[in-house]
Amino acid sequence: MRKLLIAIVWLYFGILLIGPLAYLCRQAMSDGVAAFWGEITRPEAVHGFKLTTEITVIVLVLNLIFGTVTALVLARQQFKGRTLLSGLIDLPFAVSPVIAGFMLVLLFGPETLLGMFFGALDIKVLFAMPAMVLATLFVTFPFVVRELTPVLQTLGKAGEESARTLGANEWQVFLKVTLPAVRWGLVYGATLTIARAIGEFGAVLVVSGNVLLLTQTATLHIYQSYVDFNYVGAYAVAMVLIVVSFAILTVLEVARVRATAGDS
Repeated sequence: MRKLLIAIVWLYFGILLIGPLAYLCRQAMSDGVAAFWGEITRPEAVHGFKLTTEITVIVLVLNLIFGTVTALVLARQQFKGRTLLSGLIDLPFAVSPVIAGFMLVLLFGPETLLGMFFGALDIKVLFAMPAMVLATLFVTFPFVVRELTPVLQTLGKAGEESARTLGANEWQVFLKVTLPAVRWGLVYGATLTIARAIGEFGAVLVVSGNVLLLTQTATLHIYQSYVDFNYVGAYAVAMVLIVVSFAILTVLEVARVRATAGDS
């Protein structure tokens, strides 16, 4: 039974993950290394990589700040509407990213109050970087919160209260007691945020306009290349994103194992 269960798991991963990845890598290299390199160094692809990196960095910083604050509030405070707030945090898991994009269009459209307000300030939100960041932020916000909240609840308040008793202020309590205790939850949340931001497509497609060399991220470049029958280009850029995501996860896992070994 043990071997059967292991075989079923490997078969499942082989069909849904390993097989498609192997096919993608084969197609990306189908015209040779020179063609692969040419596709990922095209101006359109390079711009897509840069734009994706910029959005990911901005979203990561915002999620680390506001996600940590939200997790602390949920884990440490009792207030009316707490259950509603906790449910709203999971909304991106239940709502299609495309719907999230349309919500932003309805919110910041030229005929809306917010749209007219930012328009009067000559700030372009839709079909520009701000809307793309907001869309990515919406779909990635739960990760840091959901990684940190159970860790904080398990940790309890004893260590923090002891530090306060010894004269530590709130910043010292957070930096010296809370943050070290939840560091791996924070790292995992950040990793999931990066992976999700790199691969975001639906919400960004709606709010970006998919303008070449302006608002076209790496995932949108993959989509456009595939629509234009440039299959090698689409597969090549997709392979780069997969390698980057896999490298991030590998580094995280190695660091976690070493840290666990060091703690023991």
